Amino acid sequence: MKCSEIIEYLETLSPKKYACEWDNVGLLVGRSEKEIHRILIALDATESVVKMAADCNADMLITHHPVLFSPIKQVNEDHFTAKKVLTLAEQGICCYAMHTNYDIVGGMAELAASEQYLDLSDVKPMTIEAEEHEGLGRFGRLPSPMTARQVAEYVKERFNLSFVMLYQKKEDRERIYHDIAVLPGSGKSELKTVKKEGYSLYLTGDFGHHEGIDAMDMGVTVIDATHYGLEHIFIDFITKYLKEKLKNENVEIIPVDTGCPIDII
Repeated sequence: MKCSEIIEYLETLSPKKYACEWDNVGLLVGRSEKEIHRILIALDATESVVKMAADCNADMLITHHPVLFSPIKQVNEDHFTAKKVLTLAEQGICCYAMHTNYDIVGGMAELAASEQYLDLSDVKPMTIEAEEHEGLGRFGRLPSPMTARQVAEYVKERFNLSFVMLYQKKEDRERIYHDIAVLPGSGKSELKTVKKEGYSLYLTGDFGHHEGIDAMDMGVTVIDATHYGLEHIFIDFITKYLKEKLKNENVEIIPVDTGCPIDII
């Protein structure tokens, strides 16, 4: 089966046109006419994942985050990103990224809010960016009233995480929450939207010290599940999606989850 045919399935789910302007999605390395017999699916094209793809003779690597994001001027072993691109090209591995297009349409936030994970009700997009009335993030109602700490434990259980981080004023520790805003990945940029829409509990990732304090001052409690925490679900979803679409083809699909890159010591 040709790489271009697999790409058609991926772009039917999440068309490239919905990717943010600053993003870099699609076939980033390789030839679209290459015959594909083995696919690896991962969240990131890390050095270890690229090596794994090469070692197992994969023909294609599909990731959520792009292997090429910032411009590079030379493709050699002197730069860690260029080195990965060089390995992929030398091994004839097609590398395809579906990033913000998957976040916005057919993808991440809708999956995170679904019965399989958070089991939210009355779900609606945080920002509508497509004709299908989809977009980044979701607002929804929790399956039962909980404190923020109870929600944090619930998130750990549902997403199989060893930890999350909680930014909350001490006086709000016993507060009961009914509704939640969710944005997998990095959600700092949408904090004002969350506040404007009247949500006081926000589940996302990549919050820093200063952003956490700002959120608390704004009256918003933040659960930071890390960038990995709410997005590793991409791996299982795309694996199942392609296995269904390619069930009559001679294509092996291998999910690779290298785990959260952060350890709390």
